[in-house]
Amino acid sequence: MNNARLVSPVLVAGCIIIMVSFAIRASFGVFQIPIADEFGWARAEFSFAIAVQNLAWGIGQPIFAAIAEKVGDRKAIILGALVYAAGLVASSFAMTPAAHSVLEIAVGFGIAGTGFGVILAVVGRAASDKHRSMALAIATAAGSAGQVFGAPTAEWLLTLMPWQGVFLVFAGAILAVLLVLPMMRAPVAARHEIEESMGTVLARALRDPSYTLIFLGFFSCGYQLGFITAHFPAFVTEMCAAIDPSGTLASVGVSTTSALGAVAISLIGLTNIAGTLLAGHLGNLLPRKYLLAGIYGARTVAAAAFILLPITATSVIVFSIVMGSLWLATVPLTSGLVAHLYGLRYMGTLYGIVFFSHQLGSFMGVWLGGRMYDLTGDYSMVWWVGVGVGALSMLLHLPIRERPSPVMVPA
Repeated sequence: MNNARLVSPVLVAGCIIIMVSFAIRASFGVFQIPIADEFGWARAEFSFAIAVQNLAWGIGQPIFAAIAEKVGDRKAIILGALVYAAGLVASSFAMTPAAHSVLEIAVGFGIAGTGFGVILAVVGRAASDKHRSMALAIATAAGSAGQVFGAPTAEWLLTLMPWQGVFLVFAGAILAVLLVLPMMRAPVAARHEIEESMGTVLARALRDPSYTLIFLGFFSCGYQLGFITAHFPAFVTEMCAAIDPSGTLASVGVSTTSALGAVAISLIGLTNIAGTLLAGHLGNLLPRKYLLAGIYGARTVAAAAFILLPITATSVIVFSIVMGSLWLATVPLTSGLVAHLYGLRYMGTLYGIVFFSHQLGSFMGVWLGGRMYDLTGDYSMVWWVGVGVGALSMLLHLPIRERPSPVMVPA
């Protein structure tokens, strides 16, 4: 039976796991310049490694969700944390672009085992129908909370130790989250959902045009988020006008564009906490497909305006606030829409497949960002591709139906 309360031990534990997992994941853009400078690599080299991480995360998401649904949520999370830590430790010894790219596969799979696909499915089952949208939003916002301190923490640790040491610290942090696993106990699914096999539910979803539209529409979310997470710190460092030494930012310690780049990622995460919670609340009141279309449309306008205007500290901060309020607001709405249409029993697997599209977009955004930078010396072309796919995603969400798919219950 679903828990009638909004806040539960499952939700608290899920938030902690996602927060730490995403704090580490959101910090990788900070390592772009230090690693490239140490080895004399082109920008595309480490960018490709991060892109591989995002793609592996997408491939691993339905795999870990299926593992959780077959052998248990906690076993899947333990496996994910171990793989995550192993990938980080091994990466600290990597000295070639190929080695980093291969090892980021392990990091990506580790994020999948400790991220949205597994955790949101558990949180969704533990929440009542009344509170599910908001519970999913709170868990998603925890990822943003991790982003708030992930990049600045990495930036600070880099002043104390080399990047290899930071990777080892992060490996210890992801293993530490296993201490909250005893709290991750969710009720089983409804009887008719248990009677349906995974193959039956999956086949029904794959035949549904709405599921296809959700899958395709999530690509742009991944493209935009992947590109900004991996390249925005470097973009701000190199493209933003110098910080006024007598201004407000300098007075609070943000005196370089490098520091501003890390703060921008943190600010995106901070404002997204409010944006995600608002999206979860509105998801209980309004059709999710229209909310999603609105989010993608607003992102498109914000990105176009930012690249067209002069890039200053003020415009970076304003853009970070606007984009942050829209950042992960798509996740509780998309995962909630999948659960609403196809049930909770195999929500993790079905959302994981949709999330693969998101991570395919992330791969393209991260890799293309590095590749185009090396070819052209800036990110303008990649940025405008993001504007285009955002507008397309807005249109793709409008025809999605919001009536649950009929369930075939065995006689």
